[in-house]
Amino acid sequence: MEFSVLLLFLVVSTFLYQVQSLNLGSFSRKKVGISPTIDDGICASSIIVHGYKCQEIQVVTKDGYILSIQRIPEGRNEAKNERTKKPPVILQHGVLVDGMTWLMNSPEQDLPLILADHGFDVWIANTRGTKHSRRHVSLDPSNPVFWNWSWDELVTYDLPAVFDYVYSQTGQKINYVGHSLGTLIALASFSERKLVNQLKSAALLSPIAYLSHMNTALGVVAAKSFVGEITTLIGVAEFNPKGLPIEAFLKPMCDNPGIDCYDLMTELTGKNCCLNSSTVDRFLMNEPQSTSTKNMVHLSQIVRHGVLSKFNYVRPDLNIVHYGQVVPPIYNLSNIPHDLPLFISYGGQDALSDVRDVENLLDKLKFHDVDKRSVQFVKEYAHADYIMGFNAKDIVYKSVISFFNSQGNA
Repeated sequence: MEFSVLLLFLVVSTFLYQVQSLNLGSFSRKKVGISPTIDDGICASSIIVHGYKCQEIQVVTKDGYILSIQRIPEGRNEAKNERTKKPPVILQHGVLVDGMTWLMNSPEQDLPLILADHGFDVWIANTRGTKHSRRHVSLDPSNPVFWNWSWDELVTYDLPAVFDYVYSQTGQKINYVGHSLGTLIALASFSERKLVNQLKSAALLSPIAYLSHMNTALGVVAAKSFVGEITTLIGVAEFNPKGLPIEAFLKPMCDNPGIDCYDLMTELTGKNCCLNSSTVDRFLMNEPQSTSTKNMVHLSQIVRHGVLSKFNYVRPDLNIVHYGQVVPPIYNLSNIPHDLPLFISYGGQDALSDVRDVENLLDKLKFHDVDKRSVQFVKEYAHADYIMGFNAKDIVYKSVISFFNSQGNA
């Protein structure tokens, strides 16, 4: 699987199975719309309570999914009209989590709030299928068709919808921060020259593109478990780690030798150096979120095939129907514009975004303009440290802000 897939797909799912799943309640359906709303969502629970202004916004993708976005327009102690035109920044989470994953620590340690306090106009994205983006203009989540998508659709529809909305509201080129799956869909988009005209610069944390060296026993078992493509979870369109069918699917993985399901955070992501127990507790209260089974299969294809390509329907005739060719098209990362400012940070202890796989990614970017590519290696960091580490503000976020400002955002 991947990093976040495994980071949170099994991290939480199997873990919650062991300690009894938390019943977080069902999704409360709201009236479809695209205007800003105020409700009991991420703004109220994790941003406004800390003294920041926050807007709940809904954006509709071209294929009809209604996505939730949180906007933090200014810093906590900012004087009125102190800065009228702020550089916008979009934060994109990984798989099986939502935008809350950026807000697990104190305000002084959470990246969105740090960015707001440093003069950025912050927009937190939430991909389709997650708790606050579980809506569609015509489809209900109980309909399997609602879940007929993989991360290809995040590249084609979700990211463009968020970028288009933010660009229309701000009139400025956008900075981007992605973690895990958030880096994969960004890289795939950039390779197809999508978003690049609206993009100022991008920071990729624990980047995922190639997964051949993922070195966790649980990760390998999980990826192989999806090898059947259409037989593993037949009839289950929604991959809900808290649901009984998925729990039954996951439980046998814990019986494999060498897998310690009582320390899944380490099993899946590597030995995270810098997570407070209170942060992990809060994380487990909110995650995991649902995704599509098709998305999980697509992620496992990267692990098994070693190629970054569009979803493989396995049957040549189906691939021809979707792509006009027997083999799915690849995302050629060498096509990413060489002058696109990229900041890449990866950790030496990350078992999902393995150092060798990141080096493979960097090799694909070897012709990138030297002054447009900045690479940071954090020897002690693993996967979750990048979003929940108590010292990430000093080790990583400070460098992200410096990089953004160096591209003309100051």
